[in-house]
Amino acid sequence: MPLAVATAVLLSGPVHSQWDSYERMTAESLRSTLARSAGAPAQLTGKNFSNLDLQGLDFRGANLSSSVFNGAKLMRAKLDRTNLTVSFFEHADLSEASLQGAMMFSVQLAGGTLHHANLSGARLIGDLRRTDLTSANLTRVNAAADMKNQSMGLMNTLMVNARAMGADFSNSDFSRADFSFSDLTGARLHRTQLVRADLSGTTLAGADLTEANLQDAQIVDTDFSKANLTGADFTGATFRGARGLDTAITTGARGLP
Repeated sequence: MPLAVATAVLLSGPVHSQWDSYERMTAESLRSTLARSAGAPAQLTGKNFSNLDLQGLDFRGANLSSSVFNGAKLMRAKLDRTNLTVSFFEHADLSEASLQGAMMFSVQLAGGTLHHANLSGARLIGDLRRTDLTSANLTRVNAAADMKNQSMGLMNTLMVNARAMGADFSNSDFSRADFSFSDLTGARLHRTQLVRADLSGTTLAGADLTEANLQDAQIVDTDFSKANLTGADFTGATFRGARGLDTAITTGARGLP
């Protein structure tokens, strides 16, 4: 077969996606399924909802594990207490969505938008690189590394290059999480567990870290300008090139250089 013909045949063949094995649903069929399951948790595992407009839909309590929402519009959606284990939300818009108490283990949220989203009480382990969490509610979130799965490598929360200005992480556990190069300007981290967290290149200007636990954290080129570090514990933390400590409130803080 001549090369030109062979190339044409190859180009005209089906283009396979890694999501081909996932059942594709339309927004209409999804709404119908949710309506029929009223009063009982909807079972929607392994479905593909990529790029659908699902604004304001009520998924509360649904099993959405191993499903794909890449590029979907989920603004103001209700996802409280849903099972989102190993689900994909890359570049999805979850602005003002409610995910209270959701199971978000091994979730993929890279590049997603969660402006003013409510994740309070969620279990969160996943990829949140380049995610926009501006003014999001992440109070009482358990995002600590999963120490039971060491055979698979350390499973921790990756919040690298994220935007979380004004977000509230109070009373949450983000131990061993990677916040490197993220912007947490004005964020609230009151009593937040950040043990062994990586804060390299992170901006915490004006943030409230009152009584936060940063033991053994990586603090390299971190900006603490005008941050409130009252009662924070930095025991064992690695400091190198930290900025703004001279302008921060450090009353009662322990372990500072």
